[in-house]
Amino acid sequence: MTGDDPLHGGRLVAERLKAHDVSRVFTLSGGHIFPIYDGCVSEEIDLVDVRHEAAAVFAAEGWAKVTREVGVAAVTAGPGVTNGMSAIASAQHNHSPLLVLGGRAPAASWGRGSLQEVDHVEFVAPVTKSARTPDGTEAFPGAVDDAFATARAPHSGPVFLDFPIDDQFRRLGGEERERVAPKRVAATPVQPAADGDVIEQAAALLRAARRPVVFAGTDLYWGHGEQALRRLVEELRIPTFLNGQGRGCLPADHELFFSRVRGEALKKADVALLIGVPMDFRLGLGGSFGEQTKIVAIDRAAPDRPHPRPVAAELYGDISATLDALREAAGPSKRVAWAKGLRERETEKRAGERAGLGDGRAPLHPLRIYAELSQLLDRDAIVICDGGDFVSFAGLAIRSYEPGCWLDPGPFGCLGCGPGYALAAKLAHPDRQVAILLGDGALGFSVMEYETLARHGVAVVGVVGNNGIWALEKFPMEYIYGYSVVADLEPERRYDEIAAAMGATGALVERPDDLRPALERAFEGEKPALVNVITDPSVMYPRRSNLLI
Repeated sequence: MTGDDPLHGGRLVAERLKAHDVSRVFTLSGGHIFPIYDGCVSEEIDLVDVRHEAAAVFAAEGWAKVTREVGVAAVTAGPGVTNGMSAIASAQHNHSPLLVLGGRAPAASWGRGSLQEVDHVEFVAPVTKSARTPDGTEAFPGAVDDAFATARAPHSGPVFLDFPIDDQFRRLGGEERERVAPKRVAATPVQPAADGDVIEQAAALLRAARRPVVFAGTDLYWGHGEQALRRLVEELRIPTFLNGQGRGCLPADHELFFSRVRGEALKKADVALLIGVPMDFRLGLGGSFGEQTKIVAIDRAAPDRPHPRPVAAELYGDISATLDALREAAGPSKRVAWAKGLRERETEKRAGERAGLGDGRAPLHPLRIYAELSQLLDRDAIVICDGGDFVSFAGLAIRSYEPGCWLDPGPFGCLGCGPGYALAAKLAHPDRQVAILLGDGALGFSVMEYETLARHGVAVVGVVGNNGIWALEKFPMEYIYGYSVVADLEPERRYDEIAAAMGATGALVERPDDLRPALERAFEGEKPALVNVITDPSVMYPRRSNLLI
């Protein structure tokens, strides 16, 4: 095609997606984005369609989580955008780089009551880094380029653009085309390390520390900081804890990785390096650390909200460069007693879990499921969690060894993410195992996406913990009030038969001896699978605090 050929607005959008190395767009069919589809076909960008717009946005976020690239979703106007809102908000809380493209009612007739006419920008803006409507077709390319730059910049996160349908159909040719021809994609600016004086302050704290800890999370992953983290903790001999997307950034079998003694270690620590993770409810709003613990906050950028307690130093900049500079300034350490003592207690606590891992009851104990599953997972398997208590048990029993191998809803706690995440993960890594761990409540949000998985030939393995209750709500409510309401589901529903009706493979497991064979068949199959495991509704995850406050 020559520069004189007229190009419509949808093609201009797709050209810029291609320039940013986008290979897939996740979507659900909608007339307000037909020109963008046409552009993607012309640019040879795969369109992957789902059954609900939330799944499209979750899939785009899942793509970001397993590739560390910007994920892209396209949704139609009105309800297409509103259906995707929860997934957009989830990406915001996870700092996931995401571009959501929306259709929009015609600009020429705006305000007259066109089909699905609503100003998306006003209500999408609070859950995105940027939300805008480009001012005319000529502005499309620049708006897309700006959106990618914004989504990638620390803290990374979701960006929204909507395009009036008449502007998408409008064709630009000749001189018009020359005026809007986009420049080449600029290289992502290299972040410097944090301020050197502050690094020296933090290094001095580490040199004097007897009981330091590292707690690292999602932004360590987005900042590609796993190798620098490993160099730092190995040279300084610092016990390390990981959460969120940070899981796997230090292998679970590393001598300095811990998980069972987190409460003790954080309370006793004299210095804590908080790397790429906020002091939110998962850290007791800062209360998980001891009163005398000196906290050093390290991240790609300043936090989204003020720290809930004072910190001793704040290091914001390129995470790898900052961690390397901190390691060099602090110098090597021969500190061994602190980590050795924690390891002894970690081993004791793991030994105490063996009863659950080998539990022979029927209905099954959740830990028995994970004991069997963990033996079948490859080291680079991608494990996706979508649920409450059932996946909390997974956090105990399933280990991560590489970055990007653990995907959970994150601090927004939005259920229904699993099938979308799994779709993207398997498309990005077709040769790797992808397992979805689903509560029976969570499955209800997105069970129809099993038709999506089957239609696209995506062989992922789902495992449902079917206890017939909303356990994360039922047990706390009964503790508070002595009774529970709206916390029960019909027990032993045949979710496996629903999956089979959608073109997948389904299996029902009611006894422990049947679990391993069912899982093996699921992983060996060429279709998506759903293993429906009946679990004991009396088993409660041993949570020490109420997540709601």
